[in-house]
Amino acid sequence: MSKEGAGEFQPWLEKYRPRKLSEVIGHKDAVARLQAYVKNRNLPHLLLAGPAGIGKTSCILAMAHELYGENVGQCFAELNASDERGIDVVRGHIKDFARTLPMSDVQFKIILLDEADNLTDDAQQALRRTMEKYSSNTRFCLSCNYSSKIIEPLQSRCAVFRFKPLGDEDIGKIVDNIAKHEDLKLDAEARTAIIYVAAGDARKAVNVMQGAAAMGKHLKEDDILAVSSRARPSEVAEMVKLALSGRFTDARKQLDELMVKYGMSGEDVISQIHREVNSLEVDDRKKVELIDRIGEYDFRMSQGADPRIQLEALLAHMVLAGKPDHKG
Repeated sequence: MSKEGAGEFQPWLEKYRPRKLSEVIGHKDAVARLQAYVKNRNLPHLLLAGPAGIGKTSCILAMAHELYGENVGQCFAELNASDERGIDVVRGHIKDFARTLPMSDVQFKIILLDEADNLTDDAQQALRRTMEKYSSNTRFCLSCNYSSKIIEPLQSRCAVFRFKPLGDEDIGKIVDNIAKHEDLKLDAEARTAIIYVAAGDARKAVNVMQGAAAMGKHLKEDDILAVSSRARPSEVAEMVKLALSGRFTDARKQLDELMVKYGMSGEDVISQIHREVNSLEVDDRKKVELIDRIGEYDFRMSQGADPRIQLEALLAHMVLAGKPDHKG
């Protein structure tokens, strides 16, 4: 890997994308199954489901590079279903690519439909017949965030891979690898902040690192939090504890500082509050009540309610929930 200056804004997502399955971090079981397909030079239609930024597309691209080598451009096609999602694409572009023979020693080509859960119902119905008709020389790989949005007939035609968010250790390996090759100095607090912000999403971790590295090669915690518009977990936890202890004015002042200092949106604040409530040292019944109310206020904001009013209302509810005689 090259060592161009971190100040030059380059697409690190592509630069550090795995080229071999052995380079993929995490998902050991899924990678082992894909490696077996490569070894046998054969594979079924695939359905990869899981949250964004965890390596679904990277696994398929790495597998394609191992299978086809220099001929990957002629034998592999990638379509983003969020852009090309209609029935005309299935009947036209996909069918045109599928009906031609592969130009390699592998007996099939691969079509990757990224974000396949955005395909229209008509397009998914048309894809059923296309997958069957050209299965002798084409394999379809469907990648999606929500497998429930893929119609059952398509799911039954595929080997299903369910990916989970990457663990903190896996995100840490990715961060350390990039820091090493980009000659970055990474504080321990900054590394922890990247892992916290990423929350299992490798794409988010890489983008946050590149954004912070544009300002210099020494990454600090403040740089990471500024780029990602996140507050320190300790500051959010302090606000929650102030509210639960009955100090509403102090909690609201802390909320003011978070939204002004970090420029956080209401959705960002409530997301971090949710993460901190899970680690509170209170009984489970009170946690259940708080999370229930957090869900209610999050829904209200998603429907257009004023974020500031909703967040203050949530803090007010926490003040009431913190009283010893409170019964929910």
